[in-house]
Amino acid sequence: MKKLLIVILTILLYFSAFSESQQKPDYRFRRSYMPQISVGECYDITYHRLEWEIDPGKYYIKGCVTTFFKIKKQTDSIRFDLTDQLVVDSILYHNKKINFSHSKNILTLNFSNQFLVNQKDSVSIFYQGEPSENGGFGAFTQAYHNLVPIIWTLSEPYGARDWWPCKQSLTDKADSIDVFVTTPKEYKVASNGKLISEKLSGSKKITHWKHRHPIAAYLVAIAVTNYSCYSDYAILNEKDSVEILNFVYPENLETAKEQTPQIIPVIELYSELFIPYPFKDEKYGQAQFGWGGGMEHQTISFICNFSLYLMAHELSHQWFGDYITCGSWQEIWVNEGFARYCEGLVCENFTDNWLSWKSNKITNITSQNNGSVFVNDTTAVYNIFNTRLTYDKAAMVLHMLRWELGDSVFFQAIRNYLTDSTLINNFAKTEDVKRHFETTADTNLSQFFNNWIYNEGFPIYNVNWSQNDENIVSLNIKQTQSDPSVSFFELDLPISFSDNNNDTLLVFHNSQASQDYVFHLPFIVKKIIFDPDKNIITKNPDIININSSNLNKDIFISPNPVIDFLTIKSNSTILLKQVSIYNISGREVKTFSNFSYSDSLQIDLRDLNTGNYFVGIKTKKRYYAKRIFKK
Repeated sequence: MKKLLIVILTILLYFSAFSESQQKPDYRFRRSYMPQISVGECYDITYHRLEWEIDPGKYYIKGCVTTFFKIKKQTDSIRFDLTDQLVVDSILYHNKKINFSHSKNILTLNFSNQFLVNQKDSVSIFYQGEPSENGGFGAFTQAYHNLVPIIWTLSEPYGARDWWPCKQSLTDKADSIDVFVTTPKEYKVASNGKLISEKLSGSKKITHWKHRHPIAAYLVAIAVTNYSCYSDYAILNEKDSVEILNFVYPENLETAKEQTPQIIPVIELYSELFIPYPFKDEKYGQAQFGWGGGMEHQTISFICNFSLYLMAHELSHQWFGDYITCGSWQEIWVNEGFARYCEGLVCENFTDNWLSWKSNKITNITSQNNGSVFVNDTTAVYNIFNTRLTYDKAAMVLHMLRWELGDSVFFQAIRNYLTDSTLINNFAKTEDVKRHFETTADTNLSQFFNNWIYNEGFPIYNVNWSQNDENIVSLNIKQTQSDPSVSFFELDLPISFSDNNNDTLLVFHNSQASQDYVFHLPFIVKKIIFDPDKNIITKNPDIININSSNLNKDIFISPNPVIDFLTIKSNSTILLKQVSIYNISGREVKTFSNFSYSDSLQIDLRDLNTGNYFVGIKTKKRYYAKRIFKK
């Protein structure tokens, strides 16, 4: 799912991606609570026959859901998730009505017989009413476009129960579904799978969609309005192609026809980098709807417009979220982090904005110092769908893995993940992702995943350097952490060194909080850039050349040479923040801070050995440095 901010200016609507700006509350997002009771522990769903009557001009649903199941544990009752706001008319079991109870959003079916383990059976639930409007992002929504009504569904994360009786969990997928929707004949229905028929019956139309792949309850969807439909086609390889079926508001048809073909090279790219589009035997669909963003319903994404990154994001979920689905809402990054990173892959492969894309994500991630990718509190949708953490940070964590492991290992690990027989058409958790990266790379990534997925924050670096007359460079890298949950981030750090004619990129393995490096460069360094390609989640570090002597009339130090105390004086407008003493290799040996204001400061250097040092003076706006000699 990709969320967009909606800004209303007179009568015009402008849609902009949450990922491109700092997330702000959108009060259309209702607070949604995780169900306190898990239904369906005693059975597995094998099939749903979903029959609904929908008129988009009326906020109402009437339907019959027939569920086939296999018993896992001996029982005489089974339960479904269903909001109390919908009325259950009757429940048929072997063509006979059975008793049931319906309270606290749980529908309990009571049978006169005991089900045995591995027994297969089915039941039909007849119900109707106005669906609940209290959950998630609006699970069942009526709106208008160009004065024409539309009804759509959006069940993620906890909204499926608001409009149909289901097993709303991340533990069980129905093996297949058939969807039959009866509507006034002037409307079209977008739904999962392959379109089988549209049959007229008087003033009504019955649309039949068939989907023969396992599907989670929250990914079942319908949208009903006066759509115009057309198809694009993508070539996956010499043998396979896939239909891209577009459902578009008639008033947007011409613009959409210009934009939707942009998704063709994207589906081809994903099929090449990962595995071929997993539902190629049916279709990939894009249906326009009125919510501010997109939702990756299986084989049919609902999107507010046909912008490239929105289409790319929702398409990628067919691999990451639908084919393999997150095993809990705490681990939504398994869906959204991969989808956000797929946006980045599109940017990398089809535009010149790859560096800017990464930089924007890092800026958003580091705008706050804490927060984990793993969602500790899933009771509210804001926590689950946190743009900064479960989207942007998760995506850049994947990119850091790519940077650390290399392209070959990184993409092979993803292919291994997508072809794991225990995960295909099933659910995955963080440890499943970790396992495939570890196995493919033949390395232990426990600390990396603990630091970047389960814990909080990011590293902050300070870099001090000097170069002597023989072009020997001394470099000191100091790391602190933005959040105390991580004691140290061990990473490879890329730094570029350049003059007017040379540019050298060196990678330093940083394994200590303060670490020294000494090396030779065949030129006099004029400029240093930390992480020039934006591969690391961190803020721009302070980079200080301790060779520089840029003291001016505002700052005075004496004596030099110094025997015991060094006096630092500043004029009345300069406030000292920190004074540091470095040895000749650039390693910090003393630091003084938290000064009460004075225009004169004395620091004790009596314990230092005789030799050359640098004094670094940081003020609110500038950094000053000077070489001194300690007698």
